[in-house]
Amino acid sequence: MATTQNSPKLILSIVLVLYFFSGLSSLAYEVLWVRMLSLQFGVSIFGVVTTVAAFMLGLGAGSLIGIKLLRKLANPLLVFAVIEFVIGVISLGIPLLFQWIESWQVDLTRQFPLGLWYLWQFLTTGMVLLLPALLMGLGFPLILSLFEKIPSSLSIVYAVNTFGAAIGALIPLLLLPALGWISSLHVIVGISFCVAAVAGLLSRFTPAVPPYTENVEGRQLLARQIPLLLAYAGIGAVSLMLEISWTRLFGMLFLRTEYVLAIILAVFLIGIAVGSFVARHLKKKTWFNLLPILASIFVVAGLWLIPYAANVVDTKQLTSLNQALLYQGALITLLTLPVTLVFGAWLPLLNQRLGDTGISGARLYGANSIGAATGALVAGFLLTPLIGSYAIIVVSALLILLFSMAWSDNQKKIVVAIPVVSLAAIPVYEMVPVNTLMPSVYADTKDLYRNEDALNITHVIAKPDGQRLLLADLQRMDASSDPASVHSQRNQARLPLLLHPEPESVLFLGLGTGISVSSSLAYPNLQRTAVEISSGAIEAVDSWFKQVNLKVVDQTIIIRDDARRFIKTDPAKYDVIVGDLFHPDLVGRSALLSKQQFLRVKDRLNDDGVFVQWIALNQFELESLQIILRTFKSAFPNSVLFLDAFRLALVGSNRSLSGLPGVQKNLDGLTPDGLRLLLGGENQFAWLGRYWGKINIDDSGPVQDEWAPHIEFRLPSARYNGELDLSKLLSYLLQQRPHVSVAASELNIDSTHYAAFERAYIATELAHRSWLAMLRNNASEGQRLLRLAYQANPADHWISYAVADATLANFEVAKPAGISEKTILESVLRIRPDHAEALKRMWQLEEEGGNFEAAMQYKKQFAELSPLDKALH
Repeated sequence: MATTQNSPKLILSIVLVLYFFSGLSSLAYEVLWVRMLSLQFGVSIFGVVTTVAAFMLGLGAGSLIGIKLLRKLANPLLVFAVIEFVIGVISLGIPLLFQWIESWQVDLTRQFPLGLWYLWQFLTTGMVLLLPALLMGLGFPLILSLFEKIPSSLSIVYAVNTFGAAIGALIPLLLLPALGWISSLHVIVGISFCVAAVAGLLSRFTPAVPPYTENVEGRQLLARQIPLLLAYAGIGAVSLMLEISWTRLFGMLFLRTEYVLAIILAVFLIGIAVGSFVARHLKKKTWFNLLPILASIFVVAGLWLIPYAANVVDTKQLTSLNQALLYQGALITLLTLPVTLVFGAWLPLLNQRLGDTGISGARLYGANSIGAATGALVAGFLLTPLIGSYAIIVVSALLILLFSMAWSDNQKKIVVAIPVVSLAAIPVYEMVPVNTLMPSVYADTKDLYRNEDALNITHVIAKPDGQRLLLADLQRMDASSDPASVHSQRNQARLPLLLHPEPESVLFLGLGTGISVSSSLAYPNLQRTAVEISSGAIEAVDSWFKQVNLKVVDQTIIIRDDARRFIKTDPAKYDVIVGDLFHPDLVGRSALLSKQQFLRVKDRLNDDGVFVQWIALNQFELESLQIILRTFKSAFPNSVLFLDAFRLALVGSNRSLSGLPGVQKNLDGLTPDGLRLLLGGENQFAWLGRYWGKINIDDSGPVQDEWAPHIEFRLPSARYNGELDLSKLLSYLLQQRPHVSVAASELNIDSTHYAAFERAYIATELAHRSWLAMLRNNASEGQRLLRLAYQANPADHWISYAVADATLANFEVAKPAGISEKTILESVLRIRPDHAEALKRMWQLEEEGGNFEAAMQYKKQFAELSPLDKALH
């Protein structure tokens, strides 16, 4: 290849700057594509795997193709300019292309099982992303050709481009919350166009480069290089196996996945850039033996340190998202940077062995990138469900040693290191218990079950009292077996079913523990279907929660699928659809609260069907809640609200709700046992008293759109800066609530039942004002309002339970007055005969006093409420 010695240093310096920004835009595209594909897949890890695999395959193939192009090109910089421009144009069209793909593939994939659908999604989306990634890869040998005669040019060019890529990985963290996805993409496209324009202009002043020719000796040299290239491709596979596994684990323990991916990419690339730059000074052959041993040791050491890092994150008080990004990013850097430094040093060191030419460097780069794409696929789709993320990391440490034997001058050292590293990895081969990872929340728990599939990690853990919790990626939404949580979960189905006059079919978007579904057993002939994406949750429902979900799986059609896909492709219609609670700021989950999703659900309702989407108020700040309310109203103009304690029900239907007449018709068809299960020990007026009126919000504000989301960028910031203020939400909702006479009119309450409804309605408002006062640290006012609420409607579960809890809490105060514990407990049980804690203590007191018949009666009542309590076993 010809020299560029006559090229001015200024031109080459500008070329380096351009390649810096080219790397910046490339990785910014990658992070943005992950965000987009998380929407497509509904699961962020699949978006990560697909994007990374397509990206690395394109870079590798592009680099190898670029070598061939150099044989015909006289002005590589001009070609580079055209490539950057085309990348920008393609990136502008990708959102429209994906929306078009999503629209036409619905009918085609309607009958696909979940696995085949994911494979189809991977192939279609991967092919789309492969083209711009291929073009990005073409640029590497083109730029290297301009620096052919400069010593250690590969180290310099690779380091500069990689530093730019590291910054590019972080830029979306700033752009996405401020601008949203589409506008962020436009900013990055603008950078690509600027790079293209400057490179095109500069190409006019760059001397022509004679075409590269490869003779017979060159081809023979390539044949001798193939074993080393294959081994280096293996190192690329290992690096992406680590990246995918780290992203999954750190996304669960630290920040949300898209933030973690950006940070891991940045750390990866900074390490590679620094390692590449430093490698110019590593001349001794001993580094070929030492680097793989160091890398494998660092990988295993990182696993040992994860519990300590998780403990620090779990207990550290952070006041802003930026502070969290910096602090948790530093921890991720500590755990991963030493490994990536070694990865970065390998490319220039190996290139020295192959003649230190741009062509050999491009070949190494291409082989490593193609190997990386393979590693991403193997880790994400094959090894994760087979052995889990921790085991993948251990296997990666051993593979580093095995692949490095291809270029090691002292293989005996590598052979000795393999059993040493293996012994060090045995204790961390499996995921550590939840109580070690999150001690501040789950310190006293015990792992009962863990399932890791390609989608998420499911845990069932037991508290000291025997109650069980279901965790999805270590996140919990009151999926617990304790009596209060059981009541809350059953209420999620009680309200929607109660609001339909004659429900014959119900669809649950989310299965959880199955406890919500169990209240639908009040209707023996009801056709119930539940959609759940987690295989671990489906297994846990039957194996670990059947004692509290009434073995509902025996009478439920359970479909493992993504809720969005199921709603798109399922042609059936339902009388009732229930949207489960979930963490709205997890990547991809906010699409379940989008206008498109609400409209899809509306199409799946029968003419008189009812849809209820539950919202946990403690997961929202005010503006995000308003966005969701506005979005729901845009899909269901007749939508109304109900408030069950701190859970808000968004109720939509194709017709206006029939109100009390429909509820009465519904209840008239139930048996006494069915009434008890459906109403949860309350009456219909307690439920109608939770009515909160029509959604009253300005239609001109933002709505949650799948392609222009808002809440998943707002909520992470709100979580750290204190905006998740439940008192603000309660205050806002209380201001929106209609007068009782208006509510009675909207629910068709006749004069005969008006007084009962009025008491329940006023009691609900007093209770929420009581809780608002307590949240504002005004306990005396809170207790006063709570007593008034109880007087208005003692049948209300939440109100009477709160009064019973307050009575029980006063035991220590009552002791000096000579009031016995038994007397207090009897008072509690008069208020709430099903108060689990009081029943348990009465059972123990009667047993201690020798009153075994009374003790057995209390024990029986307690066992019905809390069958998993440790005291019973």
